[in-house]
Amino acid sequence: MTGPLRVLVVDDQQIMREGLVTILDLLADVRVVASAGDGAEALKLVAKHQPDVVLMDLRMPRLDGVAATRRIVAEHPACAVVILTTFGDDDDALEALRAGARGVLTKDSGRDEIARALHQAVAGHMTLAAPVQDRLLAAAAAQPLAPVRSELPDGLTPREGEVLMLIATGLTNREIAERLFVSETTIKTHINHVFSKIGARDRAAAITYAGRHGLV
Repeated sequence: MTGPLRVLVVDDQQIMREGLVTILDLLADVRVVASAGDGAEALKLVAKHQPDVVLMDLRMPRLDGVAATRRIVAEHPACAVVILTTFGDDDDALEALRAGARGVLTKDSGRDEIARALHQAVAGHMTLAAPVQDRLLAAAAAQPLAPVRSELPDGLTPREGEVLMLIATGLTNREIAERLFVSETTIKTHINHVFSKIGARDRAAAITYAGRHGLV
């Protein structure tokens, strides 16, 4: 992208909101286009200003960060969302990821860390605070994926094999991204590689291929 990153800051605490605006405005490659005090106001400002990314608080009146994230992702898919929360082990942080957020940071994060997460989100990558990563890893351990065969046909990598297996179970791109704890953009890239390698034009063909090669 060209020009500075266009950011909307959302937090119900005025002092926190104004502080975030101030520190982000000091960055040459970031421009805060607006700020909001709750999720409902954020939705209006996203529609008005079309920011590249929203830095979103979790706990807010009228419309919280999870619900606002879900609406923004559905109504403005070009706009990324990064969650900023007081506690990284908050269950709502995981719900925000399931709603489509591309990152979760805690409010003790530094300016550079926040800026890096915003840029990563716009590029389709995920940034997670350590407590959030720990929660996700624990969830993955509790629900392990079925093992992928060591030898895969047509040059498929182990990760591509996992993605193909999850396609065959009927999961959507977003559900696969949540299961593997990566961004939806990353899953789309994996799927493109899988389809190219196996010669599939659509998911139905991929499912047929998976069944034919004993991957499901």
